[in-house]
Amino acid sequence: MSSVQSQQEQLSQSDPSPSSNSCSSFELIDMDAGSLYEPVSPHWFYCKIIDSKETWIPFNSEDSQQLEEAYNSGKDCNGRVVPTDGGRYDVHLGERMRYAVYWDELASEVRRCTWFYKGDKDNKYVPYSESFSQVLEETYMLAVTLDEWKKKLESPNREIIILHNPKLMVHYQPVAGSDDWGSAPTEQGRPRTVKRGVENISVDIHCGEPLQIDHLVFVVHGIGPACDLRFRSIVQCVNDFRSVSLNLLQTHFKKAQENQQIGRVEFLPVNWHSPLHSTGVDVDLQRITLPSINRLRHFTNDTILDVFFYNSPTYCQTIVDTVASEMNRIYTLFLQRNPDFKGGVSIAGHSLGSLILFDILTNQKDSLGDIDSEKDSLNIVMDQGDTPTLEEDLKKLQLSEFFDIFEKEKVDKEALALCTDRDLQEMGIPLGPRKKILNYFSTRKNATGINRPTLQPASGANIPKESEFCSSSNTRNGDYLDVGIGQVSVKYPRLIYKPEIFFAFGSPIGMFLTVRGLKRIDPNYRFPTCKGFFNIYHPFDPVAYRIEPMVVPGVEFEPMLIPHHKGRKRMHLELREGLTRMSMDLKNNLLGSLRMAWKSFTRAPYPALQVSEAAEETEAEPESTSEKPSDVNPEETSVADKEEVLPINVGMLNGGQRIDYVLQEKPIESFNEYLFALQSHLCYWESEDTVLLVLKEIYQTQGIFLDQPLQ
Repeated sequence: MSSVQSQQEQLSQSDPSPSSNSCSSFELIDMDAGSLYEPVSPHWFYCKIIDSKETWIPFNSEDSQQLEEAYNSGKDCNGRVVPTDGGRYDVHLGERMRYAVYWDELASEVRRCTWFYKGDKDNKYVPYSESFSQVLEETYMLAVTLDEWKKKLESPNREIIILHNPKLMVHYQPVAGSDDWGSAPTEQGRPRTVKRGVENISVDIHCGEPLQIDHLVFVVHGIGPACDLRFRSIVQCVNDFRSVSLNLLQTHFKKAQENQQIGRVEFLPVNWHSPLHSTGVDVDLQRITLPSINRLRHFTNDTILDVFFYNSPTYCQTIVDTVASEMNRIYTLFLQRNPDFKGGVSIAGHSLGSLILFDILTNQKDSLGDIDSEKDSLNIVMDQGDTPTLEEDLKKLQLSEFFDIFEKEKVDKEALALCTDRDLQEMGIPLGPRKKILNYFSTRKNATGINRPTLQPASGANIPKESEFCSSSNTRNGDYLDVGIGQVSVKYPRLIYKPEIFFAFGSPIGMFLTVRGLKRIDPNYRFPTCKGFFNIYHPFDPVAYRIEPMVVPGVEFEPMLIPHHKGRKRMHLELREGLTRMSMDLKNNLLGSLRMAWKSFTRAPYPALQVSEAAEETEAEPESTSEKPSDVNPEETSVADKEEVLPINVGMLNGGQRIDYVLQEKPIESFNEYLFALQSHLCYWESEDTVLLVLKEIYQTQGIFLDQPLQ
């Protein structure tokens, strides 16, 4: 008979029905010893596979309490679902499994944990199974109440656990190479520590997230399946971004939280890489991939080629469909699970993901028809059913008297669009009306979808027509909009919501627009359905490009410097500015001294009788010369100050506000910018400065501001 059975028999002899919640039958026995049994407090954990190892992670305190209440409710656990992690995961209590709600992820095992042992390779504690933990707890209760220790138990894996006293409990693993003939396990090998209760192990348990959700942000990743140097997925990186935001809300929006004005911002990832590479393209690529340098070629096929896929009409359609449909699906599901949500929605994209979102936003239609009212910047081609007749066009041009001529020549609208100036002249049309007609139809021919003069290349640029506008055969169906910036001819899907702000992290949008042939963005251009646009980048990011110089190409000015989240510039930047200012002062003082010396040499000699007057002049001259450099200094040193003081018109892409925002590099990064270039492109997920800027701009739309403005 095993030791577990013997312990259970001993328990049954002491008390026919022992209960972990009641120990009144043992209190009289152990009254003199003063050692009373207290039931263990359970905590719920879930198992994640991290680096091919099982890691048990505790639920936050609120989620664990909800799971425990559902467990103790007395109802059947089968079919019972408890939402956790802010509603992003559901725990099926009967199955003891945890499922992701908004994205695809392997299900995780869930366990109600009371007893733990220390792992082999690290110092993390591993929970025992629920059934064996109950046996351990019953044995511990018997040992405490009877004050009889050195209890020995055998686990289902033939491992020995010995309870020496309440503070010393050890776990022995079976000896390697032992036979399978049923020999009793021995107490050999290195013992592992056993702990009772989560309060006795070193583990971080968070308090939980606010229930109120003020805003929803969709985050789209860039190329490849990995989003940082640790090769983590977009889900893991967005989890970090969300965690940083929760910490910053407690430190920088403390007053608003205390007044219950805000809850939190929910960030949800959007994955398009997996659907793209599940189309079978990887198999096709593998057939033509060379066998040498296998890892590098795999990285190229899995990551770098995403850029080329996006420039392919076939796979670009897959990408934009996936991104838009995923955001629409998640948004619909989010509203179903959060029916009281009244907040807005924003979108954020990293690297290529920002370009995907930019193209989708430029091809949106305003459902309320507001685009139609922007006559100065947009020319909308009507659907076939609303196409005006030739007579209506001529009436619009105040040329109705020539309609009979065209009708006599059997010239309809399509034929008139093909007529040249010579053809119209032969029909007897005067010069002025000819020019009006030709200009009208040439403008409509170029605007086959939507022609935005706000985004078209600068006039006079030697660019083929194909790079200015897409062909009419691709846009005449009216299913999508062509903004004339050289985008791939695909049907851009429509979002079922209007994003309030678009955040781009480490974005190559400016480079792609330039490569597509766009030289200038009209200052009056704005997204049809999105009011805000922030281009956020690290100064050493090799993939990031600016946007503002494309709006104001004739003016050179610096981007907006993102304040440090602690409220000041980094020390090395202040030191650099101080040294620059000191060198300018030294330069100006040196020039002033040389100017004084030169004047003293070139001054005419004074008579001996005017020595006293000369002394007075020489005393007054330093004052005047000290004023002269001050007259020169503003011309030399205040250029940057003027740029900061004077408002810069960067167009309406961000509602008249600045677009480009640059992070402050860390001191160690300033030593070698090449060494930290790759890391700079992947730094945004854990950047407090980036997250704080996002939170600040989101809550400003709700009239909520930081406790103390950053400088």
